[in-house]
Amino acid sequence: MRTLNPAILSIVTLLAIGACAGDETTGTQRVEIAGETFTLELALTRRAQHRGLSGRDHIPADGGMLFVFPYEEQRYFVMRDCLVPIDIIFLNPAGRVMNSHAMAVEPPDTPERQLKRYPSDGPTSLAIELAGGTVARLGVEPGDTVELPVLELKRRAR
Repeated sequence: MRTLNPAILSIVTLLAIGACAGDETTGTQRVEIAGETFTLELALTRRAQHRGLSGRDHIPADGGMLFVFPYEEQRYFVMRDCLVPIDIIFLNPAGRVMNSHAMAVEPPDTPERQLKRYPSDGPTSLAIELAGGTVARLGVEPGDTVELPVLELKRRAR
C-alpha cells in the first residue's frame, strides 16, 4: 500500500476545506442602520443566498444577514422555511434604501411557486434581512443611507 506524501496530503486537505467553505456564509459585516449597529452574516454565494435565514427560530435584535450579489438585477425574496418574521431592505449601489418589506411567516409546506414574492424597487445587488419589526422601529425609509464597503463586498460575491 502506498502512502501519500505529507505535503500532498496537506494540499488535498486545504482544497477540500476551501471547496466547502464557499457554500456557507462567509463572515460578518458590522453595519450601522438609523443609528444602531448590527452584525450581519454575509451571504455571498448562491447557496448561502438561497438558504438565507431559513430554519432560524430566532434572529438577534442586532443581527441579520447581508446579501451581496455579483451583479444588479430585479430581485425577489421569499419566506422559504422561515420560522420568524423578517424585514428586508433593498439598497442601491450607493447604499441608499430603495424599498423595504415586512415579510410574514408562511406555512412550512407551502410550494415554492405559491410563496409570496417581495420585490426590490428596480435592479439591485444588495439586500439586508433583519428581525421582523426592526425597519418600522428604526423608521427606515427610502432614501436613507447605509454605509457599506460595497466594492470590497461585491468583489467577494460569487
